[in-house]
Amino acid sequence: MAPRKLYGMPLSPNVVRVATVLNEKGLDFESVPVDVRTGAHKQPEFLALNPFGQIPALEDGDEALYESRAINRYIASKYKSDGADLLPATASAKLEVWLEVESHHFYPNVSPLVFQLLFRPMMGGAPDPVVVDKHAHQLAKVLDVYEDHLAKNKYLAGDEFSLADANHMSYLFCLSQTTKAGLIDERPHVKAWWEGIAARPAFKKTVAAIPTHLPPPPSA
Repeated sequence: MAPRKLYGMPLSPNVVRVATVLNEKGLDFESVPVDVRTGAHKQPEFLALNPFGQIPALEDGDEALYESRAINRYIASKYKSDGADLLPATASAKLEVWLEVESHHFYPNVSPLVFQLLFRPMMGGAPDPVVVDKHAHQLAKVLDVYEDHLAKNKYLAGDEFSLADANHMSYLFCLSQTTKAGLIDERPHVKAWWEGIAARPAFKKTVAAIPTHLPPPPSA
């Protein structure tokens, strides 16, 4: 079998989302840099992996996959018996609900917030306060729902850590590094949930591989 390869920028939350699940499963993989600033994601060799030209992409033997959530579902299913079981049968109904909540309610607000507060400054820009205020307000309302749910459940899908939790972790980590970390810290059940999942050994390994800044793009 060919080596397992994860393509993308190591600082990208969508790439980190996949690395999180690979590490939870204890699966070895090679990180292959794809610098979107130079257009590497639009070159023929990468488009052969993902014709939409977006990171991440994963090569797993003869399989080439893209879309981070689809990749994670594939990993969790194919390697169900390895590492943490991210698709526990006892949590199937809630699991499906909270996978959808992440993609339709959490992500659309946390993603622009993280971009404005974390990545724009790294690229020499300044956050847009209108965008920040809008998405911080909307994310606060979303996390109020999480707070109520997590007051009754240890994890999103019930008593067991699952893919629903794992898919949130990259953006929660990024959010925790911004001036809007209070959106987590001001909600005691959300904070306790985040601190618990962030302390998992596999996620500590994931975080250790995240660069603290954007390296300069390679010279042409």
